[in-house]
Amino acid sequence: MTSSVKVTVEERGGRKYASTGSAWEPIIGYSRAVRTGAHITVTGTVGVEADGSYAPTLKAQSKRALTIILAAIEALGGKATDVVRTRIFVTDISRWEEAGQAHGEFFASIRPATTMVQVARLIDDAALVEIEADAIIQAE
Repeated sequence: MTSSVKVTVEERGGRKYASTGSAWEPIIGYSRAVRTGAHITVTGTVGVEADGSYAPTLKAQSKRALTIILAAIEALGGKATDVVRTRIFVTDISRWEEAGQAHGEFFASIRPATTMVQVARLIDDAALVEIEADAIIQAE
């Protein structure tokens, strides 16, 4: 599911940083995800495709954003079952079920805590959803 996302990882000062090559990462100065100890925090992620395009549906964009999020978590040594919290920001709350269905496809059995809210707009007018995640890597 996450093979379509290229993630690079670097380590500095005891932290690991994951980058997915977003055009915004170097401009704004952030990483897709940061791992400190057992904690992974994933920044707000829109469902943009590798070519910069967006799917026309909220559900498809949600699935792409979650795919990117999980690729970053996996690159930092985590897995989907380590996700403990997600936050979903949609531009039209009346379409909440589309984002909810996509979230359920990824996390139905994991059941992280989550929040979904409507926002006025996102970084790109074509973006319909932005999702954040937090994971805690469990000792095996």
